[in-house]
Amino acid sequence: MIPYRTHTQDTPREAAILIVDDAPTNLSVLRKMMVQQGYQTFVANSGERALKIARRVHPDLILLDVVMPGMDGIETCRQLKAHAVTERIPVIFMSARDETDDVVAGFDIGGVDYITKPYRMAEVCARVRTQLQIRSQAETQQQQADRLRTIVNSMGEGLMIIEADGRIQYTNPACDQYLGYRDGELAGSSIRELFPASVADEYLTWFHMYAKQPAETRQQAAREVPVRLHDGSVKSMDVSITPMFVREPLFIGLFHDITHHKQSATALQRAALADPLTKIANRRHFDSFLDKEWQRAVRSGAPLSLVVLDVDHFKLYNDTLGHQQGDLCLQRVAEAVQAHAMRATDLAARYGGEEFVLLFADTPPAAAAQLAETIRQHIEGLRIPHPKSPTSPWITVSIGVATLAPTQLDSVERLFVAADRAMYTAKESGRNRVEAVGSATTAWEAVKALSAI
Repeated sequence: MIPYRTHTQDTPREAAILIVDDAPTNLSVLRKMMVQQGYQTFVANSGERALKIARRVHPDLILLDVVMPGMDGIETCRQLKAHAVTERIPVIFMSARDETDDVVAGFDIGGVDYITKPYRMAEVCARVRTQLQIRSQAETQQQQADRLRTIVNSMGEGLMIIEADGRIQYTNPACDQYLGYRDGELAGSSIRELFPASVADEYLTWFHMYAKQPAETRQQAAREVPVRLHDGSVKSMDVSITPMFVREPLFIGLFHDITHHKQSATALQRAALADPLTKIANRRHFDSFLDKEWQRAVRSGAPLSLVVLDVDHFKLYNDTLGHQQGDLCLQRVAEAVQAHAMRATDLAARYGGEEFVLLFADTPPAAAAQLAETIRQHIEGLRIPHPKSPTSPWITVSIGVATLAPTQLDSVERLFVAADRAMYTAKESGRNRVEAVGSATTAWEAVKALSAI
């Protein structure tokens, strides 16, 4: 059996360090030292490789050599800071050059520290530890704000913040979608543009009364209201408006399209829910299914397990045997994957290229890891020849598993990052193996908020 690691609630998540250096000796020394310090460690021997790894695994800190052939450390850092996924990852530069101009250039481009060679190991460890502590302290408030923003932006109901004079201050994506507007387009408009005059006047009168005497003003219940959409058509919606006071009176409007569920069901029936090549679920179907199971897990507190698997050396397989054989290979892998989604709450899908995903509801970490190992063995047991694979004479897969009992403060994207990082670790550790990340708590401790990584 191919071994896998499982992180549980008893094992705190290791900080992830990416070391970038074109010198193998430096990579080996630094990697050994970081592993000894208890960090999860990734390595890259070029700037190009570093960018690819950083965007995929979201390390907590990058140790970056300045002088490298091709893309040097300064340019690598510039591109890291220019990408939304990696812009907030702290970068410590490493170089034998300690001239002032070089040091200043490193800080100007976004570096947080500068270590000179030859390395003083105790100093390197101290600087790494300090930057990780600074990062942890600085991200707390941002993480809370991002969690709140994620909750609001992922709500199925339309949310609108209205000022006392009827001016619309903010709308979430669901509200914009319901009403047919572009993101943020309604900001600054008046509710008179949405509601019939009599309804708008009633709301504005109530806003005025609440602003003057909030304790004595009766709350309004949710009710069905005709709402004018951007294209001029009118749609009936359930609307509830709740007052709150933040330096000034504001009103939170919740819009629920009473035809939304019927329209969604019809749209899903019309849409192609299956991948045309493999005939299993496609990405659209999987994302919709995941959203429903996620909400169910939030309500029930049950664990949700995501499996991400990638066919090892598939480009080499295509280049060697041709795309027709590549398609046949993906079809057989899909059949094997599909065979393990046996319950109504399980779903297997082709997520793109040679990548497949499986969702297992009500499945704890140990069971999910065992299912993943069974899938790995099944696919290897197909004995699909891969003549030029450096891993095995047969087609194999690398698998990442992540398990979470989600709460309202969690996001689906974190679950994907955890599974993706685990799958990448499986590849870095030799491929044809399972790596698992598990959490038995309701708080997602294994992966930090994406926007803070």
